[in-house]
Amino acid sequence: MLYRDGLVAGSRKFALLAIAGLSGLALLPSRAHAQWWTAAPADFEDCAERAEKSVGSKDAKSAALSHCESKFAGRRKAGGGYAYYDFMQNRSFDIAGPNPSAAEQKMIDEQYTRYLDDHRRTVIVAAFAEQQRQQVAALPAEAPLPPPAATKETKPVVAMPKPRPKGANCAAEPLACGWSRLSDGLKDLKKTLFGAPAKTKGG
Repeated sequence: MLYRDGLVAGSRKFALLAIAGLSGLALLPSRAHAQWWTAAPADFEDCAERAEKSVGSKDAKSAALSHCESKFAGRRKAGGGYAYYDFMQNRSFDIAGPNPSAAEQKMIDEQYTRYLDDHRRTVIVAAFAEQQRQQVAALPAEAPLPPPAATKETKPVVAMPKPRPKGANCAAEPLACGWSRLSDGLKDLKKTLFGAPAKTKGG
């Protein structure tokens, strides 16, 4: 009798545990239940495709897509591999998987440090150039210089040969003799044209 009562009590206890277990499975969220039967998405594109095909409202699909974006940083490339877009640098980086590895993330961070240094240098140079421009603009306007005065052209001084001294040898100094002859000829021409110079009084 005791043995039979013990079996009945054990059967009831087992039945209650089985019901509780099944109830717990039924209360699990549908997302966890779906992941139990299907494999997790491989990358963002796979996750987004599943979110689009899932049954639910537009808000539920939008929430599922946001979950995919937070889970996967990389995007598939047409030729294979993945690309990671860093909006802080406004550029993309090639990565091997759907998310950057530790080494890839370190390289991206180093590139960002260089980007900040270059940006800071550009800002400093632009600020310096603007400061120089403002300083030049603040200077008083200078009066325009007057145009240079018109000057008579100065003819080059030509050294004239000295007149031939009396008794000079024309064979040794032909230029001096030629000048003397020219000078004497000019004097004769003046006398012919204008007459002899008038004698001054008291002369």
